[in-house]
This record gives sequence, structure tokens and C-alpha cells, in this order.
Amino acid sequence: QVQLVESGGGSVQAGGSLRLSCAASRYTYSTACMAWFRQTPGKGREGVASIDSNGRTTYTDSAKGRFTISKDNAKNTLYLQMNSLKPEDTAMYYCAGTGNYCYMAGTRALESHEYYYWGQGTQVTVSS
Repeated sequence: QVQLVESGGGSVQAGGSLRLSCAASRYTYSTACMAWFRQTPGKGREGVASIDSNGRTTYTDSAKGRFTISKDNAKNTLYLQMNSLKPEDTAMYYCAGTGNYCYMAGTRALESHEYYYWGQGTQVTVSS
């Protein structure tokens, strides 16, 4: 059974940085599409950033220039470096993955229904 486990969330002040990690078991990152989503109470999951098996990345507009998604295939770990954090970035952050041999970028890559596997989430809180 595939397991995705996020870590690295926490509380920071506006302007600060956090790096989220997502470690996987029974799963191969190198051929999958991976993404980070976030969710606040009462709202649906919003795609933040994605990376496909060719390394193509997609970001939501609010994340461009501030967040960087990357993965270490050897360690089977996905990362999200978040800089210049804002209070509106406060949310539960989830990593997600697709099946193998995935090539996906653009709007479709940030749609939650494209992803099969999900972690349990890590909370990010940004105070003003």
C-alpha cells in the first residue's frame, strides 16, 4: 500500500520560510506526477505546485516566485520550499501523487481529481 507522509509544517511569521517534505513508501517518484495542495476549513483543496516525471513544474499564481517544488528521486522525497510566506498561505498542506509514467503540466496538473495517492497533511500557520 502506498503511503505518503508529509512533514515540515509549523508556525512562522509573515515573511518567513518553511520547507515541506513528503516521503513515500511503496512508491516511485521518478515516473510519477507529484503535487502539493492546500486546504482551509470550508474550502476545497487548492493545487499549489506540481512536478511531473520530466521535471516540468506548474504553480498556482499566488505561489509563483515564492514557492519551489522539487523532488529527490533517490530518496523518494518531494519538497516544497516556501519563502516570503503570507497569512493567506495558512492552510493544511497535502502532498499527492499519480500512477507511473505521468507527464502532466499546466492547469490539469493542479486539479485534485488527477491524483490517486494522498498524505495526511501538515499544518502551516503564518501570523502577521
